[in-house]
Amino acid sequence: PPVVAICLALITKEVYSSLFIGIVVGGLLSTGFNPIHTVDTVVSDGFISAVSGSAGIFAFLVILGIIVALLNKAGGSQAFGRWAQKNVKTKLGAIIATFVLGVLIFIDDYFNCLTVGSVMRPVTDSHKISRAKLAFLIDATAAPICMIAPVSSWAAAVSEFTEGTGFSGIELFIRAIPYNFYSLLMFVFIIAIILMKFDYGPMQTHELNAVNKGDLFTSKVEAMKDDLNKDTNPHGKVLDLVLPIIVLIASCVFGMIYSGGFFNAEAEGYNNFITAFSNSDASVGLVIGS
Repeated sequence: PPVVAICLALITKEVYSSLFIGIVVGGLLSTGFNPIHTVDTVVSDGFISAVSGSAGIFAFLVILGIIVALLNKAGGSQAFGRWAQKNVKTKLGAIIATFVLGVLIFIDDYFNCLTVGSVMRPVTDSHKISRAKLAFLIDATAAPICMIAPVSSWAAAVSEFTEGTGFSGIELFIRAIPYNFYSLLMFVFIIAIILMKFDYGPMQTHELNAVNKGDLFTSKVEAMKDDLNKDTNPHGKVLDLVLPIIVLIASCVFGMIYSGGFFNAEAEGYNNFITAFSNSDASVGLVIGS
């Protein structure tokens, strides 16, 4: 099934149908090519069990989407962007600010990309940083920081697959951090290219076009319509962005220790932060917190 899905994706350049056909092939193989049993297996043992097992993560991501919309509606993102434009004076400063903001918003990689992208885009544009470089900085920071942050949607996702390991989900997640070479080495790589002011390959082409020609896109693509700034509060303050994120992180930590039995006198983690946190159910705690 993986070979079928990957080959079809390479041939058709279309991922969703390729994955679906791969799933159907897996269903046929597992049922001895019985079409009726294949449908039942794919639907019951596949889709329904997968969705029911990840319902907490789905709920968390939906709530995060609502929070992003509220942050933009309140004008917090735009206010932070205006503050950054006023206080970030150099191209290097704009790149570092993008990286630092990406590290601070570790709760979810999509939440990270949406927030950092909308906030830093005007700043990086003003310093002639290509959209390709901005996209790389955001995405290469978002997923790696979420993959090593215990209070994140990644922690909740990983916790779903720890049965039989002898560890709770969060405990195993934390123990695995030193071995998450992709995330750790990506930070080293990003910091290195920022401090060395170094680009190579297609990224160098994008950056040279942005600096020398004022072309942020290179590929002749027009800027997408920015709907994030539509009908937002023009009097928003930086606090309207920072305070909700701080409250979100703090309340998610609370939700995590609550699910780990911190307030339950009969639980192992009663009044013990470390034990409660390690015994927590991230998919429950993050939904409570958000």
